[in-house]
Amino acid sequence: MKVLVPVKRVVDYNVKVRVKSDGTGVDIANVKMSMNPFDEIAVEEATRLKEAGKVTEVIAVSAGVTQCQETLRTAMAIGADRGILVETTTELEPLAVAKLLKALADKEQPQLIILGKQAIDDDSNQTGQMLAALLGWPQATFASKVVLEDGKATVTREVDGGLETLALTLPAIITTDLRLNEPRYVTLPNIMKAKKKTLDVIKPEDLGVDVSPRLKTVKVTEPAKRSAGITVPDVATLVAKLRTEAKVI
Repeated sequence: MKVLVPVKRVVDYNVKVRVKSDGTGVDIANVKMSMNPFDEIAVEEATRLKEAGKVTEVIAVSAGVTQCQETLRTAMAIGADRGILVETTTELEPLAVAKLLKALADKEQPQLIILGKQAIDDDSNQTGQMLAALLGWPQATFASKVVLEDGKATVTREVDGGLETLALTLPAIITTDLRLNEPRYVTLPNIMKAKKKTLDVIKPEDLGVDVSPRLKTVKVTEPAKRSAGITVPDVATLVAKLRTEAKVI
């Protein structure tokens, strides 16, 4: 069984994001970049399925600038067998990424695609669902447990009311939640091995996909700073302030 795992290069989650002075976007100059945490969980899950003998090959895929090769090398150091970079300088939207992944799925013919439920930069939570629609495959989002058996995937997913278990006929799409697993620490020997693994670089045109933006960012601003809180002497004063000042009761 072949598994496709899309990974995205984003600003590291430990970095404080700053908006450009002209309001055109987020400043990423000299900023540490890393793999999207949800995608890292997806790579780990695919690797564990391979180690359990359920999967024969794990292919990591990324779309973006040349530096995305570093993200793919990290995925291969975790356990992916090879990588594919769809190289473009165009700012990619979820629909464009879904179309690229569909083209790659048609080419590679994987039985399963595992990806993070969302990226921490745009928080769109759209790519997995769009890809499932384009391919016409069943999907299970926000997975907290995945079991492969007899050509089916049993997925436990987190919903507002608790947990829901779905049985999917492969091929299928699964998006990962935080509680699915804990990604392993990438060791130096595995980093060195990853450098020798195959990494193919192609262009969107090679896949016949138009990635031109459909949306336009008008302005990016930081959220307004919150005013300092105050301490009240008793409950009666708190209730009075909530009623007269905050006007929430």
